[in-house]
Amino acid sequence: MVSDENYMQRCIELAGLGAGSVSPNPMVGAVIVHEDNIIGEGFHQQYGQAHAEVNAVNQVLADFDDAGELLKNSTIYVSLEPCAHYGKTPPCADLIIKYQIPKVVVGCHDPYTQVDGKGIEKIKAAGIEVISGVLEAECQWLNRRFFTRVQKQRPYIILKWAQTNDSFFAPDDKSQFWITGAESRRLVHQWRGEEDAVLIGKNTAAIDNPQLNTRYWPGKSPKRIVIDRKLELNKNLHIYDQNVETLIFNELKTDIDGKIKYIALEDFERFVPQYILFQLYMQDIQSVIIEGGARTLNSFINEGLWDEARVFTGEAVLGHGIKAPCINGVSSREHLLGTDRLKIFYNKPAN
Repeated sequence: MVSDENYMQRCIELAGLGAGSVSPNPMVGAVIVHEDNIIGEGFHQQYGQAHAEVNAVNQVLADFDDAGELLKNSTIYVSLEPCAHYGKTPPCADLIIKYQIPKVVVGCHDPYTQVDGKGIEKIKAAGIEVISGVLEAECQWLNRRFFTRVQKQRPYIILKWAQTNDSFFAPDDKSQFWITGAESRRLVHQWRGEEDAVLIGKNTAAIDNPQLNTRYWPGKSPKRIVIDRKLELNKNLHIYDQNVETLIFNELKTDIDGKIKYIALEDFERFVPQYILFQLYMQDIQSVIIEGGARTLNSFINEGLWDEARVFTGEAVLGHGIKAPCINGVSSREHLLGTDRLKIFYNKPAN
């Protein structure tokens, strides 16, 4: 007999297929099992569209003439608590009750106020058996971006930078200097497609003129966020090309010009990272990759406002220059991409 953990692992795999497409909703997978056979499965594929449970039930309805009877004798596994409220779609708890599915196995609770235990309570009140907490830690980790936004009222922050083998970030003269190879650049473009936005400071925009898109990897390009206090950047830079929504944080004006949004902060001397993250939270931006420069990265590091740091180390040696940021966190094993080394750090609070 296949265990609950095995079916929940399949839910997690399915849920991950929604990465980059469902934010600010969570990623969710669902599997329907009848007599140890999977008869339906689904995942939340696109924000505003059907949830995982709906897609799984619809697959059963499409594939079996006796779908109604099968569902009455099945178990549905869901990586996240079924919703109990009307949002973009009807409550999934109501769907489970409608088809009289007698048993529900849940990975973890949904921390969102309008759900947070209410889905499970509603299902139990209908006489349906509920088991929760199966692969709970894994299910929570899958949706760490969603959990961070709901519980901390800010986006999930991923720091990314490349450093030379002697730990320099860039040359002193602010010239462009490539540290990593093609494999690392492709991976960065893949990451961009999985997150809501990418953030840079003024110097990075001026020196590198980045497009901040996913041209080396299929997928959507993220929103662009630029910190330009005095609005000194040249309007011929890629960030002003109107290809994607771009937020310019400054101290001079709040305005909209096509896809360019100027957002004036109240105070550019203190709490800049906090002000920026609050504005992003209010605009339903659930995750951000901060790609530089060193001063911008350090401003978030110094405030402890980061969740992951993805650090590439190349073979090049500069000897002198702008020092790379220094990070303290729980580190993963090292990965090799061509001649580059990648290490990922997690900002986990001390116990």
